[in-house]
Amino acid sequence: MSWFESLILGLVQGLTEFLPVSSSAHLRLTAAFSGWEDPGAAFTAITQIGTEAAVLIYFRKDIGRIISAWTRSLTDKSLRSDPDARMGWLVIVGSIPIGVLGVTLKDQIEGPFRDLRITATMLIGMGIVLGVADRLAARDESGGKHRAPKQRKALEDLGVRDGLIYGICQAMALVPGVSRSGATISGGLFMGYKREAAARYSFLLAIPAVLASGLFELKDATEGGHVSWGPTIFATVIAFGVGYAVIAWFMKFISTKSFMPFVWYRIALGIVIIVLVSTGALSPHAAESAG
Repeated sequence: MSWFESLILGLVQGLTEFLPVSSSAHLRLTAAFSGWEDPGAAFTAITQIGTEAAVLIYFRKDIGRIISAWTRSLTDKSLRSDPDARMGWLVIVGSIPIGVLGVTLKDQIEGPFRDLRITATMLIGMGIVLGVADRLAARDESGGKHRAPKQRKALEDLGVRDGLIYGICQAMALVPGVSRSGATISGGLFMGYKREAAARYSFLLAIPAVLASGLFELKDATEGGHVSWGPTIFATVIAFGVGYAVIAWFMKFISTKSFMPFVWYRIALGIVIIVLVSTGALSPHAAESAG
């Protein structure tokens, strides 16, 4: 991998990680459209450490409170009803599905799941799901001619059942094209949560999964020696800086705006990929990475 490729891929990772458009799909597509080798699942996982570092800094106050309350609640039963302590447990519960499936489906994630036909299908399918969830949320928020606006749930209303459903939605993002934030936010909207609440829990829930995945791939890459370390580290740093700016923008955007621009973008991109693959202009399979 060249330094120029790592710069572009780092920018793409930072721009798309927190938007409901699938960062793994965009890394795969950027390489395919540019005629580069597929950066691979290891590169994706390691650069995601950069974007998760941005989450840690942006939500540092929330995370600090959650860790403090959760740790103290282990020995002080009176704190177990504290919202921050509960959130700590809910993040753990919500991380179980992706942890189990990530290990179980590792070979598929690094191989068959990276087929561009699957990516295109997931972009379109998950785009439609996000669009329906967004419309339901908008209907609740605005009400109607014969219906008063409906109060949607806040993070304080989150329980074990909903946390586990969020986790199952997050696990779907193991397939490129789904989008971690797109799947979890859609799940949250279907369960009746506010847009900002769904996005905030989505970002918090991603921290253990992404860091664990990145460190796991880091260990494998170190032992296998199949990663171009200089460009990969450079891309990770770029992803961190861009990712931080995107989080700040996105949290403001969703408080007043619809997700529909992302929905139409996903559907259009999926259709373009299907056309290009069907006409032979683009190979559906990843080129084998030489490291």
